[in-house]
Amino acid sequence: MAKKSVIARQRKREKIVMKYAKKRELLKKNKNYDLLQKLPKDACPVRLKNRCSITGRARGYMRKFGVSRIVFRNLVSQGLIPGVKKASW
Repeated sequence: MAKKSVIARQRKREKIVMKYAKKRELLKKNKNYDLLQKLPKDACPVRLKNRCSITGRARGYMRKFGVSRIVFRNLVSQGLIPGVKKASW
């Protein structure tokens, strides 16, 4: 599990990105790069990292389900994700 501070930092960035999304879009549309530079660094969506919604793990993230591979495997084996079953051949 990721450190609580890392998870909190990520959530903070997500809020800031949402807050400045319209303003960034407008500034980009008008090609006003000077004002765009003055926005907070965390307002840029590129700084976000995909993290597991349960553990906060950054590696092995499965975008379709929003969890890491380890959590995904546990959820599938418990039957909590519909439409997915363990492969066997």
